[in-house]
Amino acid sequence: MPYLDLHGVTKRYRAVTGGSGLALSDVNVTIESGEFVALVGLSGCGKSTLLTIAAGLIDATEGSVLFQGRPLTGPPRQMIFLFQQYTKSIFPWKTVLKNVAFGLANRERLPRADLHARCAEAIRRVGLAGYEHYYPWQLSGGMQQRVALARALVCAPEVLLMDEPFSAVDAMTRGELQDLVLALYRDLRLTVLFVTHDIDEAVYLSTRVLVMTRAPGRILVDIPVDLPFPRDQLTTRASPRFLERREVIFRAVESEKALLTAEAAP
Repeated sequence: MPYLDLHGVTKRYRAVTGGSGLALSDVNVTIESGEFVALVGLSGCGKSTLLTIAAGLIDATEGSVLFQGRPLTGPPRQMIFLFQQYTKSIFPWKTVLKNVAFGLANRERLPRADLHARCAEAIRRVGLAGYEHYYPWQLSGGMQQRVALARALVCAPEVLLMDEPFSAVDAMTRGELQDLVLALYRDLRLTVLFVTHDIDEAVYLSTRVLVMTRAPGRILVDIPVDLPFPRDQLTTRASPRFLERREVIFRAVESEKALLTAEAAP
């Protein structure tokens, strides 16, 4: 059975002015353990909504979500959600160590030495060893995102759900964080569902890319990315297969943009 299975997922929101708006319509997605799946599509197509439903943070209006064959009725312990605005998810008054420890300390009762050891290992994995007693305001944006990653990793998740986690950092830092996430994905054997607007990023990171239609969002195409691992920023991005996958996804997104423009025309 699929590891994560979304079947017939539809989401309606009640509008402030009355009535309802349709964000997602009959979405069907199956994800196997160990896959890295990227979601791309136009702004407002429902990517983040689908991610939060997959995480059990909000309910679908219609359809079902099964995790390991069981109905998802709330956020499972095996999943960790990383939000887009990492500066709002880490506490500015806590050090790196205390930020990383926060979730684990509220999740498990551990002896102080064990808690410290697990946090130190997570901090080391994201490349922040030596910064344990720094505060977020003393760190760059990329380092703050690494803190958010370490806080997720310390809880030993099986699944990471990531909502445009690198959209607020510069291009060089973004590349470094992409490579870090790939290393964590491979080393820890994670399953990842990753929302991005960046088609190049989607192809570079993932094993599959799901392109969504304009709102209300559905899955337009499901594109396998059969690029070998390990990947690197130079040779992978220059390979003919990378460029071919990028073009296929770009054309799918552009087709939806053209339809949206035609629908908006008087």
